[in-house]
Amino acid sequence: MIALPLAGAFILLVFNKLTNRWGHLLGVAMSLASFVVAVLAFFELIGFGEAERRRAVHLYEFIPNLNLDMGLLIDPLSISFALLITGVGSLIHIYSIGYMAHDEHRRRFFAYLNLFVAAMLLLVLADNYVGLFIGWEGVGLASYLLIGFWQFKPSAAVAAKKAFIVNRVGDFGLLVGMFVIWTSFGTLAFKDLAAKTTGVENGTTLAIGLLLLLGACGKSAQLPLQSWLLDAMEGPTPVSALIHAATMVTAGVYLVVRSGAFFFHEGSGAALAVAIVGAATLLAGAIIGCAKDDIKKGLAGSTMSQIGYMMLGAGLGPAGYAFAIGHLITHGFFKADMFLGAGSVMHGMNDEVNMRKYGALRKVMPITFITFFIGYLAIIGFPLLSGYFTKDGIIETAVHHQPVLGWLAVLGAGITGFYMSRMVFMTFFGEKRWAEDAHPHESPAVMTVPLMILSLGSLGLGAYLVLNGTLYHFLRPAVGGSAAHAPEFAPFTPPGLVTLALVAVGAGLAWMRYGRVEVPVVQPRGSFLTTFARRDLYGDALNESLFMRPGQWLTRIAVFFDNRGVDGLVNGLAAGIGGSSGRLRRIQTGFARTYALSIFIGAALLTGALFLVGTI
Repeated sequence: MIALPLAGAFILLVFNKLTNRWGHLLGVAMSLASFVVAVLAFFELIGFGEAERRRAVHLYEFIPNLNLDMGLLIDPLSISFALLITGVGSLIHIYSIGYMAHDEHRRRFFAYLNLFVAAMLLLVLADNYVGLFIGWEGVGLASYLLIGFWQFKPSAAVAAKKAFIVNRVGDFGLLVGMFVIWTSFGTLAFKDLAAKTTGVENGTTLAIGLLLLLGACGKSAQLPLQSWLLDAMEGPTPVSALIHAATMVTAGVYLVVRSGAFFFHEGSGAALAVAIVGAATLLAGAIIGCAKDDIKKGLAGSTMSQIGYMMLGAGLGPAGYAFAIGHLITHGFFKADMFLGAGSVMHGMNDEVNMRKYGALRKVMPITFITFFIGYLAIIGFPLLSGYFTKDGIIETAVHHQPVLGWLAVLGAGITGFYMSRMVFMTFFGEKRWAEDAHPHESPAVMTVPLMILSLGSLGLGAYLVLNGTLYHFLRPAVGGSAAHAPEFAPFTPPGLVTLALVAVGAGLAWMRYGRVEVPVVQPRGSFLTTFARRDLYGDALNESLFMRPGQWLTRIAVFFDNRGVDGLVNGLAAGIGGSSGRLRRIQTGFARTYALSIFIGAALLTGALFLVGTI
C-alpha cells in the first residue's frame, strides 16, 4: 500500500520532464493499485476471528540501541483509514486529470499527490509512534508542497508557509509526548503500551494526553491551532479535497483514538480536554462558515466544524469512537464531494470563488448541482443520509455523557443548517450574477464521475456503518469496548428532534436571507458579529498579539544584546589590545641612548621605591 504511491512519486520526480505525457496516468494507477491492496488486506483481515484481527508486519530493526523495530499494524482502525485514504484519494487523483489538464506542471502535481498518499498511509499503518511521526511529518511536507503548488501566487506561498509553521507547533507537542512516553514506559510500540499504562500515575497520562492533543490540534486544525486551515484554500481545489476531506485533517482524530490508553486512563482528565476542544471548535468553524463568500473557505470552515464533532466523539471514549470514526469516513465522502463540486463550479466560472458572483448554476451544471446537493443534505444531517446517522450519533452520545457539550453540539448543527444552506442558495439558486466573461458549463466526465461515486457514499454509507453497531463491533479489537453494551443509534430521540428542528430553522433563515431575495454582488458591510466571523474570529490577530509581536520584540532585544553586548565586549577587548599595542609601539625607537635612558629611569624608580620601603 505504501510502496506503490511512493514509487509513483519517485518516478515522477526523478525522471522529471520525461514523464510529462503520461505522468498523471502513472499517478492515478499507483493510487488505484494501492486501493486494490487495501481492499485485499481488508478481506484478509475479516477472514480472521475477532480476537486475531491485529496483524503485525515486521519490516526491520530501526534503532537497535532503543530496541525499536519498524513495522506495520493492520487492524480494524488502520485498515478503515487505509480504505478511505486510497479510495477517496484515488477519486481525487482521477478528478485532477481534468482539473489540472492545462497546467504545465501537472506531472509534478501528481507526484506530490502520490507522496501525500504514501505518507498518510505510513501514518495510519505504523505500529509505533516513531513510524507514525515519520508519516506525520511526511504529510506536513507534502501539504506544504501542494498548498504552495502555484508558487507564482504570493498568497499561495504565504499560505503554505503558514500551514507548515503552525503545524510545527503541534508537532512539537507530539514529539515531546513521545519523549515522555519513552521515558515513562520504555517503549513506543502501540501493542505494548496498553498493558503498561495500568497503575501509572494520573499526572503522567494527563501530561502525555495533553501533549498528544496539542499535536492533534495542529494537524486537525482545532482550537487554538486552526488558523492555517482557511488560508490553505490557496492551493488547487483537489488539494483542498484531499487535505480537508479524507486525509490530513483527520490524522488528529486517528491519533486520539489510537492513543486511548492515555486519554482514558482512569481519572486522567485528558479525554475531557479532547471533548471540550472539539465542542469549542465545532462552534467556531460553524460561525466562520456563516460569513464566508469564498466557496472554498466556507467549506474549510465547515471542515473545521465537522472535525470538531469527530474530536467531541473521540473524547467520549469507546461509546463515541464508532460514531467519531463513522463520521470521519462519511465526511470523507460528502466533503470531498462538495470540495470537488466547488472545483467543478470554479472550472466553469473562470476560477471565480466569490459566491456573490454565482447564482442559478443548477440550470447549466445539473450533475454538479445534484451531487453537491446530496453532500449538502448529508452534512446538515438530513434524515436517512450518511451524516444523519454519524453526526447525530455523536450528538446523542455527547448529550448522554457530557450534556453541556452535547447541547452545544446541537446548537452547532443548527448553525450548520444555516451556513450550508446559504452556500447552496447563493451558488445554485436565485438570479444570475455572473461576470460578463463567464460562460458556466458542466465539467467533463473525468470530473463528474468521481462526484457521482462520492455522492453515492454520501447517501447510504452512514446507515451501513451505524445501524446494528456494525462499525462499533468491527473496531472493538483495535479500540476496546464491550460487546454487551454497544451504543445504539436511536432515531427521533429528544436531542435528535431538537437537532432536526434547529437545522430546519437554520435552513429557513438562509432561504429568507439568500434564497427568497436577491443577493447583492458587493459584500455588505455587516454587523460587528459578521466582521468577527469574516476575520476568522480574529484568530490571526490574536496569534499576532500573543506570539508574533512579542517574539519580534524578543528577537530585536536578542539582536541588540548580541551586537552591543556579546560583539561589543569581544570587539572592545580586541580594540583595547590593538590600541594599547599601538601606543606601546611608539617607545620602540631603535636608538640605544633611548633604551639606556629608560633603563636608568627604571633603576632610579626601583631604587627610590626600595629606599622608601626600607624607611617605612
